[in-house]
Amino acid sequence: MSTGPVTVPLRVLWWCALLLAIVTGSAIAAGTGDASDNAVPDDGGDISRYYVLVQAFFPAADHIGPLAGEPPAAEVHAAGRVVGYVYLTDHILPIPAYSGKPISTLVALDLEGHIAGVRIVHHEEPILLAGVSEQQLHAYVAQYQGIDVRDRIKVGGRPAEGMAIVDAISGATITAMVINQTIAKTAQRVAEARGLLDGLDASPVAALSDDSRPIWRLVWHERQFRIGVLVTALVALTLILLFQDWLAARPRLLLYVRDGFLVFTVVFIGWYAMAQLSVINVLTFVHAIGRDFRWETFLIDPLMFILWSFVAMTLLLWGRGVYCGWLCPFGAVQELTNQLARRLGVRQWEFPEVVHERLWALKYIVLLILFGMSLQSLQLAEQYAEVEPFKTAVTLRFQREWGYVIYAAALLVISIVNRKFYCKYVCPLGAALAIPARHRLFDWLRRRKDCGKPCQICANECEVRAISPTGEINVNECHYCLDCQVTFWNEGKCPPLVQRGKRHARGARARELAQEMVLSFRAPESSDTESGPDSDDRASR
Repeated sequence: MSTGPVTVPLRVLWWCALLLAIVTGSAIAAGTGDASDNAVPDDGGDISRYYVLVQAFFPAADHIGPLAGEPPAAEVHAAGRVVGYVYLTDHILPIPAYSGKPISTLVALDLEGHIAGVRIVHHEEPILLAGVSEQQLHAYVAQYQGIDVRDRIKVGGRPAEGMAIVDAISGATITAMVINQTIAKTAQRVAEARGLLDGLDASPVAALSDDSRPIWRLVWHERQFRIGVLVTALVALTLILLFQDWLAARPRLLLYVRDGFLVFTVVFIGWYAMAQLSVINVLTFVHAIGRDFRWETFLIDPLMFILWSFVAMTLLLWGRGVYCGWLCPFGAVQELTNQLARRLGVRQWEFPEVVHERLWALKYIVLLILFGMSLQSLQLAEQYAEVEPFKTAVTLRFQREWGYVIYAAALLVISIVNRKFYCKYVCPLGAALAIPARHRLFDWLRRRKDCGKPCQICANECEVRAISPTGEINVNECHYCLDCQVTFWNEGKCPPLVQRGKRHARGARARELAQEMVLSFRAPESSDTESGPDSDDRASR
């Protein structure tokens, strides 16, 4: 059965586009509804508006005083006496979280120095708005109820004396660590200032306060193993790129190396380390430059920081393709899915050239729309950035509402018959990377003067269709799979090399014939020379 590409009729194209738009709209609407229904508005400094929440912590409470003192906290009264204190963490210790802004958390302490309750009242965390439900967030902070403020509180790990362990949020570990730091440190400060720890053993409190390192340093220390594995992989990828000619001349070895790295990208970078880059990272960076830029905002996630640093370097040297073709987990899933489909004989479908070229522009339009939304509200842009299926397919491994799952699954199904459909036409992150990649310093992909004039082998075989009929590689669309470089070095496939081989073969054959002719002429002469004297001797006798 033939597996060559087939042109998709325009009628089929429009029906597919309509279905994809409906599914995308359903997913985004679901995400927007979640955020608007569950998020609690910012307090503006007035803690009395949280009286209902405080009553859940202190059922007998009948009055809340104003925020006062240092650090600021409000007294909770019941029957004319103080029964506890409540405060907002961002008023005491505004640690920037993943979004670059602090999370406002309402914390209640009883008179015995125990946490009576915790509730998130405002946040702008993109990972939470786009991937983790508010119910999961509330379940996380509910773990703090009953913890003694003298205990050292740690996210994950094994329990020990004087230490309280809380489970992290899957897919939002950085956010969980920031929340933990703000709750633990502010609870200790408020308890000490209000005399709740008087007469109690203070040694555990000292153990809590002995680590005054910034939160990002704690995270880097906590993730040493992941950092080591990622850095090793990036060094290996750098060597692959530097010795790409040597590998391209050995196509079987390159296939094993590339597929192995793609599997690593999906399993380790994506599902284990949850380091899938997103257009939200780009928008957050742009906003930070224009407002309050601090390196701590980006250092808080070490794997993302290292990946972005490496991507910045490769954009300068190689272009967009290194990330899109080697380091994007969702792109790797599409690539491996398409490879499996081809080996099973699934026929590929391609759009007409005129449609293909215009679909390229779609991802830039999506990027422009998201950027415009971010100028009005970064939270709004984060919600509509669900056009990226990364949170569903990679971070949360399809454990989401049906709309998101159907959308991500539909893109993977399309990639079975159209290699990396999402990456080519829809991905706003790819568009954002392509813009600076136009100014790369080097052209590492080799071409010959015969490419496109008339040879079309690489252009026909490029499965992301990044090679024009005239032979030029469009670096804005190239995913650096190195397939064209394999052909470049293939002496049995690349026409210029085939012709050169034939010329060498003809030359070698001509030399052999000439040598045979010379030997054939020399043979009679040597025969005459050897027989001449003997004949004279016989004649004289």
